[in-house]
Amino acid sequence: MRGGFKRIRKNSIPRYGRRSLNKRSAPYRTDTGSTDNRHSDAHPKISRTQHMRRQSPPDSQMAITKSTTKMDRFLSCDWGTSSFRLRLVDADSLRVIAEEKSSTGIAETFQQWQQTASSREQFYAAVINRHVAAMETQLNISLAKIPVILSGMASSSIGMKELPYKTLPFQLDGSDLSVQTAGNMIIISGATTGQDVMRGEETKIVGCAALLPDTHREQLLILPGTHAKHVTIRGGQAKDFRTFMTGEFFELLSARSVLTASVKGDGNFNEQASRRAFEAGVEAGGSVNLLHAAFLVRTNDVLKKMPPQENYFYLSGLLIGAELREAQAGAPVYLAGGPQHLPLYTAACETLHIAVEGRIDADEALVRGQHIVWTHLQR
Repeated sequence: MRGGFKRIRKNSIPRYGRRSLNKRSAPYRTDTGSTDNRHSDAHPKISRTQHMRRQSPPDSQMAITKSTTKMDRFLSCDWGTSSFRLRLVDADSLRVIAEEKSSTGIAETFQQWQQTASSREQFYAAVINRHVAAMETQLNISLAKIPVILSGMASSSIGMKELPYKTLPFQLDGSDLSVQTAGNMIIISGATTGQDVMRGEETKIVGCAALLPDTHREQLLILPGTHAKHVTIRGGQAKDFRTFMTGEFFELLSARSVLTASVKGDGNFNEQASRRAFEAGVEAGGSVNLLHAAFLVRTNDVLKKMPPQENYFYLSGLLIGAELREAQAGAPVYLAGGPQHLPLYTAACETLHIAVEGRIDADEALVRGQHIVWTHLQR
């Protein structure tokens, strides 16, 4: 990759197919910047953005140039701390044509780069290009010059290029997000309230907001994950958000604490006993001090009240319930997540009598959000 990154601001994007270099599946998984998601049984999705001024870049910098030729495809890159996903997307339908996955996340890539004499941008671009080449081989086509839109940890201090956070509020149309380009690569940065931060979710928020019937009334968008986000939307802007370490706490308690021997993740949430255990956990998490309630997972096992498989869902419900108690008295709720999280969060909301107005697929929201940002850049 030649040239430096140029700071810009704008919005728009498409959708995909699949292939995996290294398949992994877990309850909470680190993906995006977006943010981690490691507990296969817990989390949801939605969003939007502000006005972008285009400044003339120095000659040494490269910018996305306007073209009279319409680009009908783009590459969507979701680069998380411990995962990498690249999707070829049709720009009109947002259909995903092909997908490459690997566990070569930003953290590992950063460590590898530190052992070389290469520039950081060139090294990271080479990682991306290897996945692009694999996709070209898979499809037997050339993907030269197709835009690559990156979100997640690519803009972090250990990413391809560290970019400043956009301070809230930001426009839900993505028009004022912090964006930089170099050649055909476009990096979308994260957002901050001044006390809290996100990288990756801001793009999902833009994609979610495009699907909402009304972005002017106050609403709460919940995006589950290792670090779940509760985003307040009002007046066409993302006004505020809070981060909850739900997924990370589940990982720590279930795999690295005295509770480890009391839970087993090979149960089925659709079984009645598992569902009852989950609901009991949600109720406890929504009303009992979490530090006390967490030890009940141990006593459930020791006193033979629950088998480890049910206790697993009790712990999951306990943490999700503690998170959602913050959403019990407030604005209408939308959930944005994947199939491993939406059923759990939906059930938890039902248990706590939280009305959910809609559910959005987080992966689709990410692609849509990237497309929106890309479209802004073309104007």
